[in-house]
Amino acid sequence: MKRTRVKICGLTRQTDVAVAVEEGADAIGFVFYPPSPRYVTIDVAKPLARALPPFVTAVGLFVNPEPQDVRRVLAEVPLQLLQFHGEEDPGFCASFGLPFIKAVRMRPGVDLLHFAASFSDARGLLVDAFVEGYGGGGQTFDWSLIPQDLPCPLILSGGLSPDNVTDAIRRIRPWAVDVSSGVESAKGIKDAQRIAGFMAGVRNADG
Repeated sequence: MKRTRVKICGLTRQTDVAVAVEEGADAIGFVFYPPSPRYVTIDVAKPLARALPPFVTAVGLFVNPEPQDVRRVLAEVPLQLLQFHGEEDPGFCASFGLPFIKAVRMRPGVDLLHFAASFSDARGLLVDAFVEGYGGGGQTFDWSLIPQDLPCPLILSGGLSPDNVTDAIRRIRPWAVDVSSGVESAKGIKDAQRIAGFMAGVRNADG
């Protein structure tokens, strides 16, 4: 049985990063989108990303950024993967010299196969719930909208928590899961027990 990878997103504190790494997270997400309550500045993100041990990926999340804003972050923060959550086109996403994943806000009518073909250079697609604004809404979506023959790695997001992640993985069998609000005690503040519970739920699904 393959192991489901885990990204914990929206971290803002060193203590939360340490817990996520200790519990076995494969990737840590830093939000560079100022309207988000989980936004981190370069000065905050830089030491958090530099503290990550080998084989834990630092991911930078952007929403419709200006190119110079992405480059400014990359000049200071050692990111290894970019995540785009807005209406960025494939050429823009690929223009920074780093691998990227593209988020899709799912709702009826979204053709995920067409989207995957358009973003063939993406390392994977992150499927999230459609909410007003971008990300962190804590809402699930209709998982039956995901086609079984998606030609790239699927990262399942949107409303995942310790309570539903086991069922989600067993039903969808994604390459990875992504969680933010589902392991928080407040927006941008992660809860160690919920992180541990989430990781246990992933291992339970894989076992």
